[in-house]
Amino acid sequence: MQKIALVTGASRGIGKAIALGLAADGFDIWLNCRRDGDDARTTRDAVQALGRSCRTLLFDVSDADAVDTALDGPLAEDVPFALINNAGFARDGVLGLMSRKQWDEVLDVHLGGFFNVTRKVLPYMQRKRRGRIVNVASVSGEMGVAGQTNYCAAKAGLIGATKALAREVGKRGILVNAVAPGFIDTGMTDGLKQDDVIPLIPLARTGTPEEVAHCVRFLCSEGASYITGHVLAVNGGLHM
Repeated sequence: MQKIALVTGASRGIGKAIALGLAADGFDIWLNCRRDGDDARTTRDAVQALGRSCRTLLFDVSDADAVDTALDGPLAEDVPFALINNAGFARDGVLGLMSRKQWDEVLDVHLGGFFNVTRKVLPYMQRKRRGRIVNVASVSGEMGVAGQTNYCAAKAGLIGATKALAREVGKRGILVNAVAPGFIDTGMTDGLKQDDVIPLIPLARTGTPEEVAHCVRFLCSEGASYITGHVLAVNGGLHM
């Protein structure tokens, strides 16, 4: 039976690497992004070049109604084996000057998005009595980063949700894990000063999206069939 992976925020960065990695492992891809721009088309073409199908699903993960509308049709036809909750962004700032909008936007996408998409897909997985859910958290949610109170709160919440859901659905054959990337070469780290960051990392370099994707691919593989409720660090030793 052909397996499907739904990857949110999959048009670029870590999400794109995950979609391509899972396609290379034989998954057909449901590619979520907010709009069908050049990034989405490039990723879709790359998935198809690997011989897998790629269905683009346009919705904002923080909009529950949009999630339901976009997924009703596809879920009536088939059920993803893997759900990768990757969509996210940062709105950094010190808490004393942070606006309520900055706080809400980050939590709405990371935690609200996890809730909206997972709640929609999970009952279908439960009826199949199989599935993998992998949440893309962050080292920020494990160790805290000054100027990222909203982002750290969201990612720490996602880690807690991962562990709780793993306990809920394990008996249904559904494994729930997280990966926690450190400093990864994506658009989110473009503003970082390398001279400030590299000395903090024992491996003395930033990571690549593909290195995060390899960990997600493992958690979606048969080799990870006895792993659930785990947070896999991908941070070069930044946090141990």
